[in-house]
Amino acid sequence: MENIIQFFIFIPLLGFALSLLVKDKSETLLSAIAFTSVGLNLGTFLVFVIYWLFNGHPILNMDEILIYRTDDYEFLLDFYFDKITVVYLFVGSLLTFLVTIYSRYYLHRETGYKRFFNTILFFYIGFNLTVISGNFETLFIGWEILGISSFLLIGFYRDRYLPVKNAIKVFSIYRIGDVGLLLAMWMSHHLWHENITFLKLNNDILVHEHLQSHSFTGAFIALMILLSAAAKSAQFPFSSWLPRAMEGPTPSSAIFYGSLSVHIGVFLLLRTFPFWEFQYSVRVIIGLLGLCTAITGTFTARVQSSVKSQIAYSSLAQIGVIFIEVAAGFETLALIHFAGNAFLRTYQLLVSPSVVSYLIREQFYNFIPHGENMEDSLPKKIQYSVYLLSLKEWNLDWFMYRFVWGPLKWVGRSMAFLTFKHTWILFILSFAIGLSALNYEDAIPFFIYRYLSELFAFFGLLLALKSFSERHNALMGWTLIIMNHSLIALAISFNEHLETEHIILYLSGVFVSGLIGIACMFKLKRNDQEMNLDQFHGSAYRHPRLAFAFLLCCLGLAAFPITPTFIGIDLIFYHIHEDQRPLALIISLSFIINGLALIRIYARLFLGTHVKTFHNVPFRSS
Repeated sequence: MENIIQFFIFIPLLGFALSLLVKDKSETLLSAIAFTSVGLNLGTFLVFVIYWLFNGHPILNMDEILIYRTDDYEFLLDFYFDKITVVYLFVGSLLTFLVTIYSRYYLHRETGYKRFFNTILFFYIGFNLTVISGNFETLFIGWEILGISSFLLIGFYRDRYLPVKNAIKVFSIYRIGDVGLLLAMWMSHHLWHENITFLKLNNDILVHEHLQSHSFTGAFIALMILLSAAAKSAQFPFSSWLPRAMEGPTPSSAIFYGSLSVHIGVFLLLRTFPFWEFQYSVRVIIGLLGLCTAITGTFTARVQSSVKSQIAYSSLAQIGVIFIEVAAGFETLALIHFAGNAFLRTYQLLVSPSVVSYLIREQFYNFIPHGENMEDSLPKKIQYSVYLLSLKEWNLDWFMYRFVWGPLKWVGRSMAFLTFKHTWILFILSFAIGLSALNYEDAIPFFIYRYLSELFAFFGLLLALKSFSERHNALMGWTLIIMNHSLIALAISFNEHLETEHIILYLSGVFVSGLIGIACMFKLKRNDQEMNLDQFHGSAYRHPRLAFAFLLCCLGLAAFPITPTFIGIDLIFYHIHEDQRPLALIISLSFIINGLALIRIYARLFLGTHVKTFHNVPFRSS
């Protein structure tokens, strides 16, 4: 019975591969492949669930797909099937099937028709992989697929300024969630001394034994899981990204940010609930976070002038209530609430274009003033204060920039004095010193040698920050990321002498993607003579294949699953000791900032309105 689970990944993967081979103008064939593969997956799932229920609905686990193994490490795909999986797969498959049929007509003759259906199928693979994942590594693969497909769909109208800008903003928040998941995976390796499966987390005795002697470690993992869930589900203080995600087509807004992707944070909490069930302080924090989101989201939704923004804030307010239900231990109620909210928001978003015309007609011909409610009994100063805060979306966007992105950009810009030539000289000198220190370890005092890992990792982080804030030379920003990966490999070599095989595996993905990306940039420079990052150049308009190739290089350099760099990152974290939290944090931040810098380079070079003014210029988004 367990072997059937892998078909829920294989069927959409086959559909995605076939859709890549179809020509752009074959709309009928493209849409047919999409809803046939999703419909076949839905039908297979329903037959399997009936068989599963008649056999006593056992918990299924499949861990036979081994990706990489060494003497003391293994990376495997683990699939898990229980009632949480059933609810999420049913809702996801049914809604994706309906939206693909709807999109067949909604996007008729739209530029990027093929790109839309390719991305929807890619998203569906990531969603299925996430909800049937049986360990953190498998979940992280699906998690990353959801992130990059979100970026592509929000920026679907890639010749406009605001969709591209908001796609980068949303991806930035997603990367904060990636930090939490990376650190949770790292610490769980040390807590369990293995790649723990979600099946083993259901063993109360095993969990209690480990947490009894490692309470701080358990709290750290639970809080990192909460950070990831809050960022992915747009909970306070990350709520401001959800309405900005509505820049994409209405069908993608419905399937992503109304129903499925925005509820993945809830899924993560439900899946890991047995781990933090008896950490009552964590449960209180989850409940308070959900309560803050429910209150701020409700007030903000009531003052929005855009229908899609109203639906977005209403949806995240309901997800805040679901967070409270999960914290209280009402798993079944949370699943029912998830399904109801997902179906309702999908319907509301799909009919939102019609609702606008209905409301305009009502305003002119059948206007009914609102009656008094409980809020009118509050003092006027409080009413006006809440109203203004809600109009400003509680300043959450300003908060994120002021306390998260602003300081990071300031650090990067403070190194503006480093030219490309000086950076190369500094990197070569530091790398040579590092290799010498590795070869003459006995000659270095222990109190100095023990901090060399953090030192070189921090230097790599500074290079990543400089790449993130680079505004002029795209080649310099790209090269700084390659340098960062090299310094990370050097830093971990001080911590534990990595085998040559591990270093080659990690850096092979880095250098192959990096060199091909440099070749793409040189080809772009020969064609357009534009390589600066101070504006969007829109080169995908004239060079779509080059844009696709460069995006693949960005994903390879950013450790997208399942590239050699991705497996190398897991190996890197495996060799970071439990007491080296600063090192783990530095390397996590490096990987996250690398991803942001790469996506930003890609967006600046290939997305937006084409820099040549003789091309068509689209109207700016609302």
